[in-house]
Amino acid sequence: QVRLVESGGGLVQAGGSLRLSCAASGTVFSLSTMGWYRQAPGKQRELVASITSGFGTNYADSVKGRFTISRGNTKNTVYLQMNSLKPEDTAVYYCRLNVAYWGQGTQVTVSS
Repeated sequence: QVRLVESGGGLVQAGGSLRLSCAASGTVFSLSTMGWYRQAPGKQRELVASITSGFGTNYADSVKGRFTISRGNTKNTVYLQMNSLKPEDTAVYYCRLNVAYWGQGTQVTVSS
């Protein structure tokens, strides 16, 4: 059984930074893609960024140049460094492992 635990959300002023972390436990295969998604109230869940086991990355256009996704040495951890945050980045952020596994989410609120 795979379990994903996110941390690092919170309240920050516009222009500020936050770093989200996600740790996967259980049987995690080395060939895995991990990603961050977000869902704002009344909106669909959307991809923010993803990273493959080979460290290839993909970003939503809205966060390019501001957010950076990275993996830990064990490849079972993934981070999202969020800089120059905007009020429109406010959402619940979810960690995802491959297509089957989701974390419970962490709230990010950016005040104007």
